[in-house]
Amino acid sequence: SRRKGLKTLTRSWWSKVLVACCCCCCCCCFYVLFQTWQSALSALNPNPTDSCPLYLSYAAVAALPSRVSRHNSPSSAHFLTRLVRTCLPGGASRCIVMVCERTEVFASACAIARAFPLFSRRSGASRRTDNRVVTVEFITIGQDNGPLDLTTLECLSNAADGVRLAARIVDTPCNEMNTDHFLEEIKVVGAELGITPTIIRGEELKQRGFGGIYGVGKAAEHPPALAVLSHTPEGATQTIAWVGKGIVYDTGGLSIKGKTTMPGMKRDCGGAAAILGAFKATIKQGFKDNLHAVFCLAENAVGPKATRPDDIHTLYSGKTVEINNTDAEGRLVLSDGVVYASKDLSADIILDMATLTGAQGISTGKYHAAVMTNNEQWEAACVRAGRNSGDLAHPLVYCPELHFSEFTSAVADMKNSVADRENAQSSCAGLFIGSHLGFDWSGVWVHVDIASPVHAVSLHPMPYHIFGQNILFI
Repeated sequence: SRRKGLKTLTRSWWSKVLVACCCCCCCCCFYVLFQTWQSALSALNPNPTDSCPLYLSYAAVAALPSRVSRHNSPSSAHFLTRLVRTCLPGGASRCIVMVCERTEVFASACAIARAFPLFSRRSGASRRTDNRVVTVEFITIGQDNGPLDLTTLECLSNAADGVRLAARIVDTPCNEMNTDHFLEEIKVVGAELGITPTIIRGEELKQRGFGGIYGVGKAAEHPPALAVLSHTPEGATQTIAWVGKGIVYDTGGLSIKGKTTMPGMKRDCGGAAAILGAFKATIKQGFKDNLHAVFCLAENAVGPKATRPDDIHTLYSGKTVEINNTDAEGRLVLSDGVVYASKDLSADIILDMATLTGAQGISTGKYHAAVMTNNEQWEAACVRAGRNSGDLAHPLVYCPELHFSEFTSAVADMKNSVADRENAQSSCAGLFIGSHLGFDWSGVWVHVDIASPVHAVSLHPMPYHIFGQNILFI
């Protein structure tokens, strides 16, 4: 009866529909609901979404937007995450039936995974001992509407695990996710993949010339680190490096943040967390080329050893930087990371990802990551990938000849913060990183600023009981 009802549903004018219910009563509730199924569907009025509880709220049916704009994902991924969080019935085990086109399956799976974060320190969650499972069933419609093969289901599972791993790290406060703990997360992923990480840490960073990472993290109790996971299969034809900003907490340093802007800075490691989750998922899928994940880890703390405004640091590129804002620290650690990827790992494609600028939210908003690159084809590819995956992206201006002069210094090669904060601030921050590779660098460089998207999904109310559930795709 469930499938019969869903076939009826697919003939309606909605192209994507979500059905959520408690597994223990899944079949019986649909027998009871079959008489009123059409009435429930006709009551839905998506604007842009709508939902209807069924059978004493043991089940719910929800409709996603029938149309989206060209800068949104056809999967309506952000709406889907919100619907799952607000409409999912209670119960130890739940079932979600997703009706969509095959091209929207991957983004929908990732969107559903975001609704089930792993981290919680609520007392009720710590006392729970039962093993809860969320079963996600996809029913595809349209031209390619056959069943999903096992390879696809494995891909969805790996992607969901990567999403939830990144979310758990971002959600964990610094007293539980300092640089020591983050290195342990990297080691755990490395062990699962059969990779031993390369780690450069503490005073060794200073000795080897990583003035950016060392300068940012030297005042913290737990020393800064550069960590690398390397996947080098036989027959690889290109070398790719992903570089993540891993500021486990950002006080702003001596240019300290205020009481309203510092809370939430546990999320400043979001770039490195995303890289770790993506690397794990990608390698488990059998990636064929060389892939390096570079993690630039530090806590931007205040202390006797903290970097001062006016200090000058020599970065791994050999270029000198006059510090005029210790709260512009992410670009310093990433500059060391991308140059290491180029010089030591011989990467010809380098992508850095970071919660870099508050101005990113002004530039591209809360849901679209800001992308800047020296390659027009890669810019278009990033935007296209964002729509396909639900992790939306939009281009920033790339024009170093007009913007890089914002970093002019009288005593060093550059300053680390702009002179005019009203002149393409997010673009300038990215250009600072690119300048250490060199604007004439022959490879592909992509910069992704996720300052607002790293926590945009957390802006909506979330029932506490959805933490820590296992997800099964069928």
